[in-house]
Amino acid sequence: MKVVILGSSAAALSAAEEFRRHDEQSDVTLISPEEGLPYSKVLLPYVLRGKIPYQGLTIRESDYFTRLNLRYVQGEAARLEEAEHRLILKDGTVCSYDKLLIATGARASTPNIPGIQDSRVCYMRTKEDLDHMMPLLHPGARVAVIGSGFVALQAAWAARFRGLPVTVLGHRIMPSAMDEAGAEVVAQAIRDSGVELLAPVHTKSIEPGPDGGLRICLEEGLWVDADVILVGAGVKPNTEFLAGSGILVEKGIPVNGKMQTSHPDVYAAGDVAAGPTVFGEEHVLHSLWPTAVEMGRVAGGQMAGVDLPYDGSLNMNVTQMFHVTVASVGKFRQQDVDECVVLPEELGYGRLCVFGKDGVLCGATLIGGSEGVSFLGKLRPLIARHQPMTRHPQELGDYVNKQVFARNWEEGQPG
Repeated sequence: MKVVILGSSAAALSAAEEFRRHDEQSDVTLISPEEGLPYSKVLLPYVLRGKIPYQGLTIRESDYFTRLNLRYVQGEAARLEEAEHRLILKDGTVCSYDKLLIATGARASTPNIPGIQDSRVCYMRTKEDLDHMMPLLHPGARVAVIGSGFVALQAAWAARFRGLPVTVLGHRIMPSAMDEAGAEVVAQAIRDSGVELLAPVHTKSIEPGPDGGLRICLEEGLWVDADVILVGAGVKPNTEFLAGSGILVEKGIPVNGKMQTSHPDVYAAGDVAAGPTVFGEEHVLHSLWPTAVEMGRVAGGQMAGVDLPYDGSLNMNVTQMFHVTVASVGKFRQQDVDECVVLPEELGYGRLCVFGKDGVLCGATLIGGSEGVSFLGKLRPLIARHQPMTRHPQELGDYVNKQVFARNWEEGQPG
């Protein structure tokens, strides 16, 4: 059997490793536009902050491809001829397959802003982005960040951590990772760290500045001068090569619980794939490393003929920035919940809120110390199991611990 895996990040690696657990003989080819050993995009902000060395980005050993008997091809997909089971690369190479996994990930979105093509406008999605950005962040460089989501604020914190003057231009803080009240707490932490926060504002254009730098003009009539601009405006799945292939593409590539696309021999996983969630949603994009790893594992097993279960994705974000730990899991937006329990700060977690819908646990948010992350970790499987929610803050901690212990005990009993 010939297996082709498009990609070399979390989903692709997880799929290749799971496939090899069950099939050591089939021909497996990994195709990626990036050269060198696989690396973690999650670690890019840590390199920017100087918390880990540049070489620490690499997440596999030098003998990885040889040890797993994987053929690595540096290239980029141009089109898919699904009926013929052929993938055509941009250099004209033709790759035939019996099973194909699309794990092409997503790229940084480029907002439609006049002047955004300037070379001093940067993104933080790939190692190439990091290489382009680092020389621009010299001492004294004025940094402006367009966006107020997870990646944008990571970039802002990294620049501020390097001692640079930073201005953040955006809308509501971390809308996909924090409830509204929590967003206000994070906003204050940003300001307390010496970052100028302008939100909500709308960027109108990027123009040459009077001192040789750049000037960001806002629709509100204000402007911000900067030497380098970091953009964090979301991501866009890499699906362009599928045009005309017959594979269904919406916001991403819809997949079922086996990671199959609209064609059963073509699979998709990771940031490019819209899959089932624990809440019963059929097709949702979750651009998260753990979700990509789990999707890849299921896809790898399925391609090898092993029917691995997929319980659905459950988003969880954890990061440290602006001197606080910011984390969230599940659903917490006002339109998705009908109940909120705030745990007492005397417990030492900081601001920890647990959310429910129709009497069932559905999410939680944390702003404070790292101690609260373990509590969210305990909540995560309970949310996935649709556990009923207690309504008494003083009882919630004991309730969660008892439920986790009871579950572990039951799973440890002989069948």
